[in-house]
Amino acid sequence: MWSLAGAALAFAVAAVAWRRSSARGGYYDTDVYGMTPAMHRRYAFVSLAFAVFFAIAFATKNPAAGLIALALYALVAVFYAASFLRGAESDE
Repeated sequence: MWSLAGAALAFAVAAVAWRRSSARGGYYDTDVYGMTPAMHRRYAFVSLAFAVFFAIAFATKNPAAGLIALALYALVAVFYAASFLRGAESDE
């Protein structure tokens, strides 16, 4: 169960990251947060690596490995999701 959920999440993040890697991004994306196309590709490759691990954990029927990997991957997914937050520029 945890491995399937992790694999689905990892594939979804990989797809979004790969799609975002084809665009340059705006000022906040690239200059403030450092989310260049290369960084999006790194997130995509890391997500694919986790998806492969989840598939192996599911195939070997190792739920503990899937749960621990899902906890670790949740941090990666949250960091990637947080990269889309944009701050407001202050003119003070």
